[in-house]
Amino acid sequence: MNLEEYKKQFSEDDAVGWLEIDKEFDSLYPGQEPKHFAPALSYMLGGDSPLDGVSYYESKNQEDHYHFVTYGFSELYYDEEKVDGEFSKWGFELTFRLKPFEADNENPSWVVALLQNIAKYVFDSGNWFEEYHYMPANGPIRLNTDTDITALIIVNDPEVPKKQTPHGEVSFLQIVGITSAEFEHIKANPGTVEELANKLKENNPLLITDLNRKN
Repeated sequence: MNLEEYKKQFSEDDAVGWLEIDKEFDSLYPGQEPKHFAPALSYMLGGDSPLDGVSYYESKNQEDHYHFVTYGFSELYYDEEKVDGEFSKWGFELTFRLKPFEADNENPSWVVALLQNIAKYVFDSGNWFEEYHYMPANGPIRLNTDTDITALIIVNDPEVPKKQTPHGEVSFLQIVGITSAEFEHIKANPGTVEELANKLKENNPLLITDLNRKN
């Protein structure tokens, strides 16, 4: 898309990149209104949450789970200078799939804090993510919880393909919770993330994170 087409199609009031994310999830979950979390104070105005929002949908695919998506790693708003770039800002948004966890009482808002913390790391360090990256959570991914899930690997979301947006390419990278033992193995053998992802997919093709999983 060139600048002329961009100006013809969009106005300064349009959240161009945001609409592109919504388009993907609206086609995956037609007619469903997601639950949305927005920070009280935006990052630009001095807030401490880099993401402009996190939404989640209730998925019935494979098994009941929550499917989260971030807004803010890519270029969300009308900006003529960003038209037709190679990548839209960082070039990705994060997704996450969670099996309902009893202690959440159907309100898994801790995931929003987790995603905002990951965003702080990216925005502060300038390090971005690609498929088969991995990171520790420095404790249980759900704070103060008795769970073996203490680290994350990153894969391409199995249901949301990479797309070209008016601001450039956006990949949907899914974070997947892994156990302490799995993380120790990856640390010792950094080339084995893809192997682990494929092994987990055998029983869990969508790589839904289950806080009760032990191995």
